Amino acid sequence: MQFIDSHTHLDFSDFDDDRDATIKRALTLGVSQFIISATTAKGWGKLTKVVAEHQPVCHAAYGLHPMFMPDHQSKHLDELALLLKKSNAVAVGEIGLDYFILNQHDEKAKKAQLSLFIAQLEIAVTLDLAVIIHARKSLDIVLREIRRFPQLRGSIHSFSGSLQQAEQLIACGFYLGFGGPITYTRATKLRKLIEVLPLENLLLETDSPDQPDANHNGMRNEPAFIVSVAKTVAELRKTSLQEVAQVTSNNAKQLFGFNRTQ
Repeated sequence: MQFIDSHTHLDFSDFDDDRDATIKRALTLGVSQFIISATTAKGWGKLTKVVAEHQPVCHAAYGLHPMFMPDHQSKHLDELALLLKKSNAVAVGEIGLDYFILNQHDEKAKKAQLSLFIAQLEIAVTLDLAVIIHARKSLDIVLREIRRFPQLRGSIHSFSGSLQQAEQLIACGFYLGFGGPITYTRATKLRKLIEVLPLENLLLETDSPDQPDANHNGMRNEPAFIVSVAKTVAELRKTSLQEVAQVTSNNAKQLFGFNRTQ
C-alpha cells in the first residue's frame, strides 16, 4: 500500500533537525509522495532546496498564503509566475482566504486577501496548474471565485465546510483534503462527511507540523501519521485500508499530474 501526503510543510524549521529521518519514517510506512506547500515568498528558496534534496518523492507547490499578508508584496506575484514557469511545481499553493483571523468588519483586509487570491487563481489557469486552497470562514466566497474559472482544478485543504458546500466543490471538479482532525471522535460533522462523500473526491493530508491526529495530540505532526488518517477513513466508510490508499493516491496523482512530471 502507498499513501500520498497531499499537503505538508516539510520545509518548516520544525523539521530542520531531522527532516531526512522524518521522510524516511514516512517512506517506511508506505507514504510514497509528499506535496510541500509554500506560505511566503521568502520561503520559496528553502522549499526548492528541500524538494531538490528529496527527489523524486517530494513535490513543490508555490504560493502566497492569506495568513501572512504583511509578508507579501505586489512584486511577489510576478516572481511567483516566473518561478512556476521555470520549476517542476505541481500546484499553486497554499493560497486562499482566511477570514477567521480578521475582525468581521475589516473589509479592507478582506479585499486585500481576495485580490491576492484571484491573482493567483489567474496564474494557475494561465499555467494550467492545480491550486491548493486554504479556506476558513470564507468557503462561499471561495466557491464563487472558483466558478469564475471553469477550467480550474485543485483541492480544498483541511476541508471543514458543510455537505452542501462539499458537493458544490466536487461539482466544480475539486478534491477535498482531510487530515488529523477527522481522527477525533468529537469531530462528528467531519466524520459524517467522510462516511458519505465519494472516496474518488477525497485526498489524505497531514498539514504537518500542524494538526496532529488523535494518537499524537500535542505532538509535532509528521507525514508518517497519515496512516492513522487513512485508517480512520477506512473505519468510517467500512472499507479496507488498501482501498483508501489506492483511491486517494490515484486522486492525488490525477490532480497533481505525477505521471507528467516523472
